[in-house]
Amino acid sequence: MDRTDLSAVRQPISTANGLPNAHYIDAGVYAEEREALLMSGWSGLGVAADVPEIGDAVPVTFLDIPLLMIRDKSGTVRVFQNICRHRGMILVDAPRKIEGAIRCPYHSWCYSTEGRLVSTPHVGGPGQNTADGIDRGLLGLIEVRSHIWLDVVWINLSGDAPDFETANATLLARWAEFDKPVYHGGADSRFELTVNCNWKLAVENYCESYHLPWVHPGLNSYSRLEDHYHIEEPGLFSGQGTWVYRQLQGKDGARFPDFDGLGEMWDTAAEYISAFPNVLLGVHRDHTFAIVLVPNGPEQTTEHVHLYYAQPETDADLRARNTAQWKTVFEEDIFVVEGMQRGRHAPMFDGGRFSPAMDSPTHLFHDWVAERMCASRARAQAAE
Repeated sequence: MDRTDLSAVRQPISTANGLPNAHYIDAGVYAEEREALLMSGWSGLGVAADVPEIGDAVPVTFLDIPLLMIRDKSGTVRVFQNICRHRGMILVDAPRKIEGAIRCPYHSWCYSTEGRLVSTPHVGGPGQNTADGIDRGLLGLIEVRSHIWLDVVWINLSGDAPDFETANATLLARWAEFDKPVYHGGADSRFELTVNCNWKLAVENYCESYHLPWVHPGLNSYSRLEDHYHIEEPGLFSGQGTWVYRQLQGKDGARFPDFDGLGEMWDTAAEYISAFPNVLLGVHRDHTFAIVLVPNGPEQTTEHVHLYYAQPETDADLRARNTAQWKTVFEEDIFVVEGMQRGRHAPMFDGGRFSPAMDSPTHLFHDWVAERMCASRARAQAAE
């Protein structure tokens, strides 16, 4: 694979080009980005609400890696590689409750929900459950570094990123008022959208408000383009905010309860941030949401959408309306990201240009991608 030229991407916004086509359609570049962008930092895997009770276990395939999210006996959410240390067999192939141990279906090696290897039947011969060279203390499940914030389960597959709180200190400080329990709305507050586009196009589209008048006319009718502002933290995140957030109301005027302790700006404002690489977040006075983007190769992405509230019990009808409203908004974006994906097969397209006034959050994301890719290539070259 020829390495893409990213020099034009790293220029100031007034002269920069977007990422070359290969970053959206080429399997080799996708493999490069997998390592440099998605495995080296803190990526979103799922949400803690996927495993709400002790013993709940959910297998997840992320970047073709079989993983297992589980809530252990102490209530801690953990992420393991979903393989037995004996012969690499998949341990859990469907969501289920682990009542005792995690048992490998192949040779019945068993692991605790904390990942310890606790049983190796007949490993030394019939009736012999120990063997020389089989040290159970060294053969526990392979745990992946994980952290939970805003209920998102963030993982660092490379194992060498700074601690989550350090890597994301600026975002945590910006939204410190929302650093409190959030409550998943339940089955009526989650949905998935599988879209035929590279995962980065979903990030780029979410970053900016420029498209609102034409793609989201309903939303733009009350939260207009001119009501929005850019959110930009180079190397970390970007997005948009609005000074006009309209709360959903029931027929009797009922609203969702507000989060406690919010500052005055949140009476009318809302913010929407792409936390690089693959988590899209939204915060409002009365609910939040998280979208975890899971790439299915270079040209398809599954968006896992979850809505949260300030209290564990909220009005079911209002929740359903809120979910439907957001689903409509996110579905309105599908033709855009899929259209851009098809456009990336045009061989003379040079990555496009940016509006200096309107596209700076997206340009910031492109620059982040280019910087991480260049750094990864430099490390690889130095190691040769």
